[in-house]
Amino acid sequence: MAKIAIIISFRNFRDEEYFIPRNIFLGAGFEVITVSSQKGIAIGGSGGEAQVDKTFDEIDISQLDAVVFAGGPGAYKYIDDEEVWEIAKEANQQGKLLAAICIAPAILAKAGILKGKKATIWSSVMDKKPIRVLEEGGAEYLDKPVVCDGNIITANGPSAADEFAQTILQKLRGQLRGPAS
Repeated sequence: MAKIAIIISFRNFRDEEYFIPRNIFLGAGFEVITVSSQKGIAIGGSGGEAQVDKTFDEIDISQLDAVVFAGGPGAYKYIDDEEVWEIAKEANQQGKLLAAICIAPAILAKAGILKGKKATIWSSVMDKKPIRVLEEGGAEYLDKPVVCDGNIITANGPSAADEFAQTILQKLRGQLRGPAS
């Protein structure tokens, strides 16, 4: 059984980007740990409540199969947070599946993980800065809902939450089965 950590902001995470993947993972029989900057009840931008299981400094990456970063307005404060970068870097160094949705791929870019990788991110007609953050981090931006490049999966926002979760699920199932003999 896979063990997945979903990292959310304590306030204003994007509800769909947490609850849709979480429910899909749980439905597949995977263990899900909710991680944030503090324990208690995290509140989504649409009012959804999530019980935080562990704080950033309490997670043990070696015990996980995947680390997933949810987006939303609250995730902006993590883009330049070195503690959050370290979680992403450690997961990447250990070859864990690393996934980010909405604005959260900017965390991976700023942590230096997307250099030479294809990725997507949330942007709008009025705000193309997130795309620049990816490109400045060495990523090749693709205007697609979900992009998978090696052990990294990125998605562009809440409308892609289901496809994002299904892509993570497929990738994890493939890793758990191991190479074909």
